[in-house]
Order: sequence, then C-alpha cells, then structure tokens
Amino acid sequence: RKSLNHELSKLFNEMWDMDVNRFMPGKDYTIELQGKAGDGAAQDGAARHLFHYVNEERMKSIKTFATFISLLDNYETSTGVAELVTPEEIAENNHFLDAILETEVMKLAHQYLVKKNLARPNLTDFKSQLYDIWFQLYARKEGDRLDSCGFEHVFVGETKRDKQILGLHNWVQFYLQEKHNQIDYKGYVARKNKSRPDKDDQVLSLQFTWKGLVKPIGSTFVGVSPEFEFALYTIIFLLSKKSVTHETVKIEEYDLQIVVCRHGQHIGTAYPVLLGTSSE
Repeated sequence: RKSLNHELSKLFNEMWDMDVNRFMPGKDYTIELQGKAGDGAAQDGAARHLFHYVNEERMKSIKTFATFISLLDNYETSTGVAELVTPEEIAENNHFLDAILETEVMKLAHQYLVKKNLARPNLTDFKSQLYDIWFQLYARKEGDRLDSCGFEHVFVGETKRDKQILGLHNWVQFYLQEKHNQIDYKGYVARKNKSRPDKDDQVLSLQFTWKGLVKPIGSTFVGVSPEFEFALYTIIFLLSKKSVTHETVKIEEYDLQIVVCRHGQHIGTAYPVLLGTSSE
C-alpha cells in the first residue's frame, strides 16, 4: 500500500468542508444497508432499495445537481456502440461545467492546479481542459467507434458485451436507476476493521445488478456533490502521467485509495476504494 498523501488529504478535506451542496445523511437522504452481499450474485442480502429517502426538491434546486442529472440520459451504455452527440447535449455539458466552475470546491481545485502549472489561470481555458478530459469521446477498445468518454464511464456506467458492468460510481445515478427499478441493490461489502458500515457513512462498497448484469463490488461516495467528485478525480488525473494511479488519502474518517485510469489524454475511469475492503 502506498503511504498517505498528506498534501492531497489536506486539500480534499478542505474541499469536503466547503462542499455546501453535499447531502447530509439522515437529513437530506437516508439509506437502508440491510444485509451483507454474498460471494455470488445469486445471493441477495437486501430485499429493499438502498436509498430509502432522497430530498429530490433540494436536488432539483441546486444547479450543479440539476445540470448533472440532465447529462445522465445522454449516453448509449453499451460499449462498441458509437455515441451520437447532439448540439443539445454539447450545450448541456457546457451548462454543467459552467455550474460547477461557480462553486468554491471547483475554484479551490482550479487554484491548486494553477499553482502546480497543470491548468491555466483563465477560466475559459480551464473549462475547455475539463471538457476534453471528461467529455471528449474515444474508443474504449481498438477500433474507430467513439463509444465512450470519462463522464459516461464514471458517472453513468457502461456495459461490455452484455457480460460486465463498467464504471457507475455515482450515487445520484445509482439512486435514480434504483428508483426506476433498473438497479437491484444486493448488499454491502464490509471493511476488515469494521464489520458493518453505518447508515451515515459517505463512502460505501456495494454489490448490485444493473441491466441484468452483476457488479460484484462497486465503491462510491454517497451524498457528495458532482463538483466534489469532478474536482477530486481531475486533480489526481492531472498530477500523474501514469496509466493507472492509486493515491492513498484520508478524507474525513475514511481511509481511501482513489484510483484514476487514463485513456490517453482523457479519464478512463475513477473511483474511491475503501481501504480494508477487497478492492475492485
């Protein structure tokens, strides 16, 4: 295990504390953890949904959440199927970036990256850099079909040859898919030093099925704002040129490894792993 990155831990805790749009457990949402996930998907440790309540009124009233949700239906989730991006969708991507760039979380991330000479001070330049990293389409495997992008993979989720779920590390997408009975939550995956997560834990490891496929273990932040995740993953992506980066950080009480994979100049995937769970 890599040693703790103190500089990033300090930065991410500052971002966590200034994330005014974050949803608070027990207040803005409640979850029902129910049983522990089994080894195979045949076992279902949870008869009910994970999300018992989410304050949708608050979600719709916050610009970053509202613009984020409008992006979730813009993608064809099967890899190998080319994405068609309409002018409306490009406009939606831009509205979302404009919204997150107004937040204190993103401003702090931008300042940090400018200090490291990894972003330009001009906001327009920074926005087009973010667009390229997250929304520029690429082919997930050899071939010329532009079937994927970082945003789709991390936040929306993809399926591969009807065999495997890729990505889908976002609680808002999880909640909305669950609400439409597209996701079946199967139970939690415990940490070694903590047999059972608490209902106010804001990082969870879960097992679920989606579109008839199993995700044996998927980890996700819960309650955080879209700008928080965007800032976190963008910083780690830009700090490292490696194809796969693992950064060990402590955010709040959570010992995490943040994993970010590159796909050329774009994000391939990004997610948190709770240390002490068997990682993805």
